[in-house]
Amino acid sequence: MTQGSTQGSPQGPGSDRSGRTTADTVLHLFGQQVRDTPQAYAVIAGTDSLTYGQLDVRANRLAHHLMAGGLPPGAVVAIGTARRTEIVVALLAVLKAGGAYAVLDVEVPLTGQRQLAALAPHVLLTDAAHHARLDDGSGRRVVRLGAEAAEVSGRPAEAPERPESGETAAVLFTAAAVPRAVAVGHARLLAAHEGWAEVMRPVPGDRHLITHGPDLVPFAAGWTRALCSGGALVVPQRTPWTPEGIRRTVETEQVTVVHTDPAGVTRLLLRDAGTARPGAGAADGGGRGRRDEDPALRSLRLVTVTGDRLFLDEQDALQSRLRAGARLLNVYGLTEAAGTGTWFELSQLTRPLDDPEQLSLIGAPFPGCRADARGGELRLTPPGGGDAIPTGDLVELRPDGLLEFRGRMRDRITTDGGVFDPHAVEAVIRSHPGIGAALVAEVPDGPGGARRLIAHVAPPADTRSRPPAVDLPDGGRLREHLEGKVPRAEIPQAVIRLRALPRNRGGQENREALPQPVLTGKTGQGGAGGSGKYTAVGEATLTPAGRVGCGIAFLVFTGLLFLLLSKIFWPGSTDLGGVPNPWAFLFFVLYLFEGASFAAGLVFLFDGRAMMRRHSPGGSPGRTAAAHLAVTYLLIAWWPQDNFYRLAAKHDWPVQAALVYVFNIPLMIAAVVIAFYVTRKPPSPFDYEEADGPAR
Repeated sequence: MTQGSTQGSPQGPGSDRSGRTTADTVLHLFGQQVRDTPQAYAVIAGTDSLTYGQLDVRANRLAHHLMAGGLPPGAVVAIGTARRTEIVVALLAVLKAGGAYAVLDVEVPLTGQRQLAALAPHVLLTDAAHHARLDDGSGRRVVRLGAEAAEVSGRPAEAPERPESGETAAVLFTAAAVPRAVAVGHARLLAAHEGWAEVMRPVPGDRHLITHGPDLVPFAAGWTRALCSGGALVVPQRTPWTPEGIRRTVETEQVTVVHTDPAGVTRLLLRDAGTARPGAGAADGGGRGRRDEDPALRSLRLVTVTGDRLFLDEQDALQSRLRAGARLLNVYGLTEAAGTGTWFELSQLTRPLDDPEQLSLIGAPFPGCRADARGGELRLTPPGGGDAIPTGDLVELRPDGLLEFRGRMRDRITTDGGVFDPHAVEAVIRSHPGIGAALVAEVPDGPGGARRLIAHVAPPADTRSRPPAVDLPDGGRLREHLEGKVPRAEIPQAVIRLRALPRNRGGQENREALPQPVLTGKTGQGGAGGSGKYTAVGEATLTPAGRVGCGIAFLVFTGLLFLLLSKIFWPGSTDLGGVPNPWAFLFFVLYLFEGASFAAGLVFLFDGRAMMRRHSPGGSPGRTAAAHLAVTYLLIAWWPQDNFYRLAAKHDWPVQAALVYVFNIPLMIAAVVIAFYVTRKPPSPFDYEEADGPAR
């Protein structure tokens, strides 16, 4: 069954909707904006902001520099810098010089090195901060953007004579752990822009903010949505976007269009949501009504979400946070199609649908694209023509003409009952009122090679419970919920409760990053209350009672040991001969705890940092090290401090002052370091904290 475009045919090269003559590349469309509005802002980045005229001049000069260096037509130029204004200048310069650009990830050096290895570029454009991370010693030409500034500034400001260009305009990367490079031609990049233009209807003066990394398709190909339509591209001035920075920038810069992923749109729109579960709305015909408008988001007229499935109830909850008349598009985009594919918004529904929490619609093809759903697998023909691309994703063409997402072929699970798609089970799990997201995975069940189904669940994004995961059901309650709704062989035997599901760089739910449990009890189905005890891999496989018992024994042993040592190092400090009961006993217990705290601090000094890194993956190593040492000091300081205080004379002011500055002031500093770490560490999907958050 084949579905063609329902939005009309794409603009063909030769004319646009205003009747002006257009050219055959996005570079010509950008040039038209330079001629029409040279004083309008093209890039907004604080002090790094550029007008269309300024951006064109800088790109022209860098293009002359590249051509003077002998850049062959169609040669690939890798761009590796964190400053997005420089990225925009560089990619335009590469196109002007007749080359093909590829943007690298410099925030994660390993990813950037893998991308570079997949390219074998002719030239690497980078800066001093990232040169050492990216240069692999291959001998390729490296243009240091900072060091070459003086030479580049001496180049002509006029556009170079159009050299012979290669067929490839850009090399885009997939968001997989091992990125795959995909060459995109000039015609396809232009056709993708025109398809987006028909879907999102950009207007001159729009301010676009793209939350994805610059190496990913939404930015590396999506910059055309702003700069080829007379809009401005809003980018961070120095460091990557943070959730707080995005929200603040939307308000201060009056951003009108945001391009993001499911986790990003959740943080932006549902941060202050007021209900524990999305209720009935446009998706199911209920009368929930619109929540109070967020003043910080009043400028938004369009939000596009790409990267992963979005269920109808989620899309309805997000839509309700926008002002009346604003649009929210769920986009299924392929790297090979320069970010185009299919799109869906709630207004495409002709009638209310039942069970919106179980439906994920990807809608209709982009203009110029074709979607073939025969055999259950989605095959997309990209804009501008070409062979149909098998996506590996499962879809169904509904009677209303919309495509429904049904899972991915690579996620299929084989059990004794046959092969099934976990997406269908996950959708039913989401119908539980306390669950907002779910992934079902098959894990080893003991040394015999048996496998067991595990449901990884997270609370709704707008939950008000504290901690957010407190209302998640256990294995017994989840099985009761699924009984009779899915085949028995597909019902998970256990549940792992998470604060949020892990996602990859592109925003897609990452099944490979799910915590892998190990069975610590006997296998078997178990009763309704649960079946087996699970811990994270790498943890001791003691039962909870055993761990508590070992902990108590450790405290008692170390307390007695350090009570003895205190008599050696600080004789008399623990003498309770003149203290009546029950106070003597209470002070004795205090001394035990002080000694145990010192011992725990020593243990944490050697083992604690590794545990902290596991609980905050991707966090700043410096902040983690500082917090690790602060926790260690908070634990070990009490034993020596209290002993010194007990031996110091009350009115010996020099000693008292020394003790305060040696012990108390560092304790305060350690507390500040911990507070900074807790409030600034990146969100971890495995914490019971506030929920934080892929191009397909």
